[in-house]
Amino acid sequence: MVKKLLLFIFITSTLICFSQEQYYYNVDLTLTGIQLKDELATKIISTHTRTLEYTSGGPDVWDATKATDEYTANTDKVVLFYGWEESRDQDESNDRTRDKDLQDCGENCDNFVWNREHVFPKSLANPVLDTDIPGPATDAHHLRAADRTRNSARNNRKYGRGSGNSGFSTDTFSGLSGANTPAWYPGDEWKGDAARMIMYMYLRYGEVCLPTAVGVGSTEFTPDEMIDLFLVWNAEDPVSDIEVARNNYHEDTRNYAAQGNRNPFIDNPYLATRIWGGTTAEDRWGLYSGSDTEAPTTPTDITLNNISLTTIDLSWTPSTDNVEVSGYNVYVNDVLTAQTSNTSTTIENLKTNTSYSFTVAARDIINNLSDVSATVNGTTLQDIEAPTTPSNVVISNTSDSSFKVTWSTSTDNNAVASYEVYLDGTFKASTTDLFYTIVGLSTSTTYTVEVLAKDVDSNISAKSNAVNAITTNGTSNGITELFISEYVEPIKANNKAIEIVNLSSSTISLVGYSLQKQSNGGAWVDDFRLDTGDVTSIIPNDVFVITNADVSDEHLIAESDLSGPITNDANNYGSPLNFNGNDPVGLFKNGVLIDIIGEEGNGNDHIKDKTYKRKSEISVPNTAYTTSEWDVLPAETFDGIGSHTSTLSTKINVFESFKMFPNPTNGNYVYFSVTEDATINIYNVLGKLIKTSEVTKSKNNIDISELSRGIYLLKINSGKQFIIKKLIKK
Repeated sequence: MVKKLLLFIFITSTLICFSQEQYYYNVDLTLTGIQLKDELATKIISTHTRTLEYTSGGPDVWDATKATDEYTANTDKVVLFYGWEESRDQDESNDRTRDKDLQDCGENCDNFVWNREHVFPKSLANPVLDTDIPGPATDAHHLRAADRTRNSARNNRKYGRGSGNSGFSTDTFSGLSGANTPAWYPGDEWKGDAARMIMYMYLRYGEVCLPTAVGVGSTEFTPDEMIDLFLVWNAEDPVSDIEVARNNYHEDTRNYAAQGNRNPFIDNPYLATRIWGGTTAEDRWGLYSGSDTEAPTTPTDITLNNISLTTIDLSWTPSTDNVEVSGYNVYVNDVLTAQTSNTSTTIENLKTNTSYSFTVAARDIINNLSDVSATVNGTTLQDIEAPTTPSNVVISNTSDSSFKVTWSTSTDNNAVASYEVYLDGTFKASTTDLFYTIVGLSTSTTYTVEVLAKDVDSNISAKSNAVNAITTNGTSNGITELFISEYVEPIKANNKAIEIVNLSSSTISLVGYSLQKQSNGGAWVDDFRLDTGDVTSIIPNDVFVITNADVSDEHLIAESDLSGPITNDANNYGSPLNFNGNDPVGLFKNGVLIDIIGEEGNGNDHIKDKTYKRKSEISVPNTAYTTSEWDVLPAETFDGIGSHTSTLSTKINVFESFKMFPNPTNGNYVYFSVTEDATINIYNVLGKLIKTSEVTKSKNNIDISELSRGIYLLKINSGKQFIIKKLIKK
C-alpha cells in the first residue's frame, strides 16, 4: 500500500510539473486537507504585493472593478453581479450590465447606478471590515460590480440555498429582522463565483473571514469552518470567463490596479474538494480526477453496539484501495450523517424509541466512493423518565395588572424541551425560557402560580410548589412615563440600539409610542412605532430594546425586543435606527416628543461613537438633553443593554454592580465582578446542568475551556437572590 501511494504521488507530481499554471510552481499540490489549504494560503499571501485603496487618487477598487468586471461585448460597460437580463423589463435593478460611468457617487446619484458589492459583507467579518484601512475590506478578489438597489436588498444577509435568479433564500438566520431573517441567493449564474470568492477570503484572511459567518450551512463534514453550501455551489456552477479574466488581471502587476495574487479555486475548483471534501468539483487541470479511477472495496460486517436513548455506536471491517482509503461515509436512513477516517463511529442526536437504517461507504484520496454496505437496522431506547420538577419559583416586577415569574432549570435524562406555567391551576403559557410575564390581571388580587417541565419525549414533571402572587392596588409610585435608559452608537457597523425603561408601578402599553430622529440636527423624521413587534407592553422595572435592522452583535440580537425598519429604499437605510452621532433621537407619545438623547437641532457629532446610559437616580423623561443625566461609556459597550438599575427601590440588590465579561467570548475563562460570594450554574439551552463553580471577590473567574461553541444560560446565586444571564461562546 505504501509503495502504491508513493508511486501515485510521484506520478501526480510529474503531471503537476507539466500541467499546473506557472503561478503554483512552488506549491506542493500532492497535499490534501488543511496542509494543502496552508500551502495555498502562503502562496496567495506572499504574492499579494499591492494593497488597493477603497477610493483614492491612485490605484483603488473602482479602477480594479472597472477593469476586471468589464463586459467583453461592450467595453464601456461592466457586468453586474446578481443581474440576469438586459433592459427587457421595467426593473433596472436586475440588469446584467451597466455603463461604466454610472458608478455610485452617493446621495446625488439616481438609483440606477452600480457600486462595489462586498461578497463577504463587512459587518459579518470579525473584526468588522473597515474600508478606510486597506486590507480585507479593499481586496478586489471579493468586490464585484453590482446594481446599487439590488446590492442594498442583499444588505449584509448571509448566503443561503435557492434556485433561478438572485433574491431572498428560503434559508433563514439570526440577523436583519431577528431569528428568522431570510438569507440571500446570488442566482444560478453567480453562486459558484460567490462560493469561490468566500473560499479565497477564508484562505487569505483566516479567522477574520469565516465561511460560517457568511453562509447558512453545516461544517459537520469539513475539517474547519468551511460549510457545505459553498462546496455544493463550487461544484454546481462552473468557472466563468469573467472569473478567469479577473484572476489573470490581478496576477499581472503591470496592470494598473492588480494585486499580484490569484484565487486558486477559480484556477481549479477541485482544490476545494481536495481540502474540504464534500461535493466533487471540476478538476480543470485534470491532475486529480484522471489519475485514479478505482474505488475502494465495500465495507462489510456493520455492527451496532451501545444503543442508548439518542446514540448508537457503529463499527465495520476496513476497506482496501489501489492507492489509499482516506475515510468512510456513514448514512442514516440513506442520508450522509457522519464522516470518519476510523472504522467505527458514534451516531448522536437520534430520536428516542425510533428505528433507523445504517449503511457505510468507503472513499479514497481522489474522492472515489465505494458501493454502500448492506443495510443494518437498529432502534433507540424508549424514554419514560420525566424531567425534575422546577424549583425556586419567584415572583417579581409586580404591578396592578402583571407580574414576572422566574424559576430554576429542570434537568432530564435526555433534554428539557419547554416549561408550562399555570395560573390558579389553569394552563397559561408554554415557554423555553426560565421566566414568563403574566399580564392582564386584576388589581389587589391573589393568584397561585405553578410551573412544570416537559422533555422532548413529552414526559411531564410534577408541578412546582405553588407560589402566591398579589397584584398591587394600582397606587402610583409617582412615576407615570417611559423614558430612554440607554443609547448605543458604535464606531463601526450598525450595532445601534435604544433601550427604554418602565420605572412606574404599572404595566405600560407601547401603543402610541414611537422613535424619530433629527437627521443631522434637522427636522424630526421617520416615525417608527414601538408596538409593531411581538412585545406590546412593558411591565414595571423592565426594559424594551430596539435595535438597528442590520445589527450583528450577538448580545444585542439576544436582547432585542424590536428590530428597526428594514428597507431597500436607498434614501432611508433603516431610519430612524441608523443614527450616526449627529442625529438626536426622540421618544414620542401620540406624536409628541417626551424624551430625547442628543441636543435638539445639533447636527454636529456630539453623541458619536459612545454609549450613553441614564443615571440610576433619573426617574422621568426630559425633552431637553441634559448631560448630567447620563453616564458616558466607550463605544462598543453593549453589555448593559437589556437591564437598567434604579436607585428608587429600597431593596438591596447584590447584583447592582454585577458584571460578566467577556461575553461573547472565544477564550477559556469568563470573569465576574461581584460584591458577594456567588455560585455559578451553567446550563445548556436544553436545560441540562453542565458545570457549577464558585466565585468570590478574590477568585473572580471560571474555566469554560471544556465548553463547545454555543449559547448557555448562567444562573448566578448569592444568598436568596439570583439572576440569569446568557453566555455566548464562539
